[in-house]
Parts: sequence; C-alpha cells; structure tokens
Amino acid sequence: MFARVLNFEIKPEKKEDFVKLMKDEILPILRKQPGFLEVLPFFPEKLRDEKVLHVSLWMDKADAERYEREQFPKIHEMLKPHLATAINVRPYHLETKLCEHFVETIAA
Repeated sequence: MFARVLNFEIKPEKKEDFVKLMKDEILPILRKQPGFLEVLPFFPEKLRDEKVLHVSLWMDKADAERYEREQFPKIHEMLKPHLATAINVRPYHLETKLCEHFVETIAA
C-alpha cells in the first residue's frame, strides 16, 4: 500500500467550507481514481496552532503518481482559497505487516 501525506494550514474561518468542499466535490473525484482506497483527514484541535495532516491511501505507488499528475493540479486549485500555507506532499510506503487489521478493514 502507498500513502500520500499532505500537511498544510487552513484559514481558520474557512474550515467548514473546506470540509464541505472535500466531502461534496473532492472525495467523489478521489473515489473514481484507480487504486484509491481512503482518505484520513486529521485536524488539530486549534487550527491556528498546527497544520492539517491529510493522508490518502492507494493500492500502489503507480496509482498515487497517476493521480498526482492527472488530478491533483485541478484539486489543488479548488483548495487554494481555503489555504493559509502551501501544501507539502510527501510519499510513503505503508508497511502493511504492522497494521494487518487496518488493511483487512480497508479491503472489506
């Protein structure tokens, strides 16, 4: 499994709009992408203190890279009005041997 980990700050007054945009427009795009499994959005208790951590899970690296090339530029433009900082994207390999229950749950 492969993960794209994004961190960024949202304008505090835009959090609810950001969540609505993710739910109504961006998640439907993600769900249509080959290899997409799930998104895990982590919001700090106080938006002014820390960055949002947003993890998307993919079957493999090739699926994540295709999304990065073909869809992410459009999604990034949709998100820009809500952002207080640039988005930092880092790729990770998810070591599934250490989270077998989680992998089984995602696969179900």
